[in-house]
Amino acid sequence: MGVQESYPIDVEAIRADFPILDRLVGGDVETPGQGPDDDTPLYYLDNAATSHTPEQVVEAISDYYRGYNANVHRGIHQLSQEASVAYEEAHDTVADFIGAAGREEIVFTKNTTEAENLVAYAWGLTELGPDDSVVLSEMEHHASLVTWQQIAKRTGAEVRYIRVDDDGYLDMDHAAELIDDSTAMVSVVHVSNTLGTVNPVADLADLAHDHDALIFVDGAQSAPTRPVDVEAMDADFFAFSGHKMCGPTGIGALYGKEAILESMQPYLYGGDMIRRVTYEESTWEDLPWKFEAGTPSIAQGIAFAAAVDYMEEIGMDAVQAHEELLAEYAYDRLSEFDGVDIYGPPGDDRGGLVAFNVEGVHAHDLSSIVNDHGVAIRAGDHCTQPLHDKLGIAASARASFYVYNTREEIDELIDAVTDARDLFA
Repeated sequence: MGVQESYPIDVEAIRADFPILDRLVGGDVETPGQGPDDDTPLYYLDNAATSHTPEQVVEAISDYYRGYNANVHRGIHQLSQEASVAYEEAHDTVADFIGAAGREEIVFTKNTTEAENLVAYAWGLTELGPDDSVVLSEMEHHASLVTWQQIAKRTGAEVRYIRVDDDGYLDMDHAAELIDDSTAMVSVVHVSNTLGTVNPVADLADLAHDHDALIFVDGAQSAPTRPVDVEAMDADFFAFSGHKMCGPTGIGALYGKEAILESMQPYLYGGDMIRRVTYEESTWEDLPWKFEAGTPSIAQGIAFAAAVDYMEEIGMDAVQAHEELLAEYAYDRLSEFDGVDIYGPPGDDRGGLVAFNVEGVHAHDLSSIVNDHGVAIRAGDHCTQPLHDKLGIAASARASFYVYNTREEIDELIDAVTDARDLFA
């Protein structure tokens, strides 16, 4: 059966855009791909940590540096104007991608973590106090959990955690109990990077808004893998990273409702974010620039937009269908083993990742063994230590999938897991 008949997207054509998928592994890590021991095909299943970058996005970076490299917003000369137009239009592209009203609602950041911190510092330190609560979930990434935990310590606010049930879902009755008139902020992950749970963020937004609270949605695992409409979910803030959706590292986006961003003070100060400066006072530039101090990540921002264009050409509905197909296949194949624990919802109701443990094999050992087979997975706590504590485990192995992955690569993972089980039997 051909690729087109097997998958909702043309995986074969997509894989041709990623030369790294053709390399061999197994040799000296100080000379990647160059040694005689690099003789094993690569099966890359670590996409929840970072995805690979297609030639079209690499070319966007190259075109900038080779053709119109200049600082933005600070020059009358043509190169500066060209760079400024491309960088500003990148904000428009990202805004359209997630359904924002316009560039005023899109702040470029380094990543999702910086976006969380921007809101926590620029909004949280001002708005939170001892009578307020911040509601998170037990499945939060450290980017959210640690950030609001520490801001709460500074402000005296209380942090509450929505329970995760035994099947990996949020207890929405518990959420309704926790979110009350003291709640100022609800911060929740859209798709769990450990459980694969897809949370009902629109319902949580309704709960938050019923009590005049704001909601911050961590979209690091959702924006790359499914259609997102921030206005439909009624998120006050939404954040995601370029490197998990075929873009470069060092660039991400914070969406915020314009009126809320307008009311907030800057998080960083310096050049480009100011309108007028005297020895006594300063005033701020319009949105979104008042939150983008100093020389921004220009090449990365332009390439971020190129990655969005690439994903939209595939189609986000098709991307979601492909992810769910692979996640269900991996879940079913892993379920064939005795002594394998899989965490989170059933295979037909999750995002494109599967976290698991093999009885008698530590996750780090498992990752090392499957690496010998050329299979790249993640092992550890996935920046969800409290969730792992709740699950009663120190670590887990995680396989995560993207547009260029196939069932055959999952079969390679299963063969490698089989060898690991046999080795530790």
